[in-house]
Amino acid sequence: MDTEQTNLSLEQEQTNLSLEQVLGILRRRVPWILACVLLVAGAAYAVSKQQTKKYTATTALVFNNNQPGQQIAGLPAVSSVSPQAQQSTNVKLVQLGDMAEKTAGLLGQGLTKEHVKADLSVTAQGESNVVDVSATATPPALAAAIANTYAEQFVTEQQNSSHAYYASALQLVNKQLSALSPKERAGTAGLALQERAQSLATLAELHNGNVQVAQAATIPTSPSSPKTTRNTLIAAVLGLLLGLSVAFLLERFDRRIREPKDLQAIYGLPLLGVVPRSAALSRSAKSKSEAKGALPPSEAEAFRLIRAHLRYSNANREPRTLMVASAAPGDGKTTIACHLASETARMGSGVLLLDVDLRHPTVAQQLNVQPGPGVSDLLAGAVSISDAIQTVDLDSASADGWVRTLDVLVAGAELPSNPGELIESHAMEALLTRVKSMYEFVVIDTPPLVAVSDAFPLLALVDGVIIVGRVGRNRRDVAARLNETLVGAGAPLVGIVANGVKASRRGPYGYGYDYTAARAKRLSRAEKSERKAASEASANGGPRLEEPVSEQLSRGGMPLYGEAVDPFGRLDDPPVERG
Repeated sequence: MDTEQTNLSLEQEQTNLSLEQVLGILRRRVPWILACVLLVAGAAYAVSKQQTKKYTATTALVFNNNQPGQQIAGLPAVSSVSPQAQQSTNVKLVQLGDMAEKTAGLLGQGLTKEHVKADLSVTAQGESNVVDVSATATPPALAAAIANTYAEQFVTEQQNSSHAYYASALQLVNKQLSALSPKERAGTAGLALQERAQSLATLAELHNGNVQVAQAATIPTSPSSPKTTRNTLIAAVLGLLLGLSVAFLLERFDRRIREPKDLQAIYGLPLLGVVPRSAALSRSAKSKSEAKGALPPSEAEAFRLIRAHLRYSNANREPRTLMVASAAPGDGKTTIACHLASETARMGSGVLLLDVDLRHPTVAQQLNVQPGPGVSDLLAGAVSISDAIQTVDLDSASADGWVRTLDVLVAGAELPSNPGELIESHAMEALLTRVKSMYEFVVIDTPPLVAVSDAFPLLALVDGVIIVGRVGRNRRDVAARLNETLVGAGAPLVGIVANGVKASRRGPYGYGYDYTAARAKRLSRAEKSERKAASEASANGGPRLEEPVSEQLSRGGMPLYGEAVDPFGRLDDPPVERG
């Protein structure tokens, strides 16, 4: 039920995306968006290049809609027709008739009436009296010939129609004149008819229609189709829209944890720190030669900040035995444990790194130490604790003359066939009790909790558990299932560490280097003062804090914390009181 509620809350957050989240989605899905843009635009460009080039030529016709001839013929002038209606009439006039057939017959070249009609388009120019006759053909000269011939045939047709109209009107006027007597012809009506007859005769002889060619078509020099540039740009825009749709669709169904705040929402725990995706950390996890070298400042400060948060986030109960866990393999849990222990030891603390991953241990490889003897040998009673602990020199001597070291108890060279039973044994509980009395801080590296159940018995034995989640890799449902299991088991959860966060993603969470350095220095100032005071106090004969615990054990010295124990005793030996 808790898992379903967590997933539901995350899905609700996805539906309410802020500008920052949208930009994050676009940044993560840039490859998909670019792929869609390039694919669609490239396909449009290729198709356009393969198409046959066609050319378009246009002839402009101008109509004279103010017809004085109608008045001369005795018809009233039409002035109530709207410009839009007149335009539609002009376009229809150009399209009607048998001009396409006449054009095909005049030009030949295999043209038919259907070809001419298919290649021709008639459009009006805005609200003017100009109509464009455009013809499209593969040869540019043929396109100009079709447009010009069609327009000329239409003009000729209109001129013939106008001549016939005026001749018919002249014939009618002459008939009216012949019916008048000589006296009536000399009168006002007769003189008007005679004047009209003269005008009609003049118009009939002019062969002038109400349309003429305003501009003849010329042979086009550039193709009208395909328009490669336009097609490519339009396809690029469509590809961008497709890419954005794919990006948000993938984001909607992506179950991976994308931001540190997703980890906080799932586990309901404070964010102890953000570890950047770093080449130095990757090399330290794989290369033995650089395992013990100091990290770059930004990465080192990230681990110091985690330690400072652990120390000061809960003033009443500072965890001394810390279990580093993760949901799945590959989250960087071992790398986090190694560097957290190393950076804590560099600050002067007595630290033990304990590897209880008895299936696939990697601590020995990362720190370049011997793979055994280790925990498996110790739990089996084959060696003593002092023989199993190895010391790693972290760096050169500090200002007080001591070399910072880290004690390591590896898993063991011979891995057991029953790791779960060994970890659940009383010997493991005794081991944790012993190392807790010997060290200030114990970091425990465990196998992935979702993959195997070996480490679950340790949940009741440690002071705190931090969960490492790799951003961009962990699945939300797996993390939610782990959280439900840990909460049900009553695990002492302390916080989470977001691993593998890109540098660009760290800013919104306030974990950039500048902030990290200042924060870590401020939180650790009191801790360093305590170390200095304790070091000065130990000058009277007590063991110094910076002295490795393994060296104290080898010389029979007292452990740092708790009761005195026999440095060479085995786990089942009782503690030895020293006077």
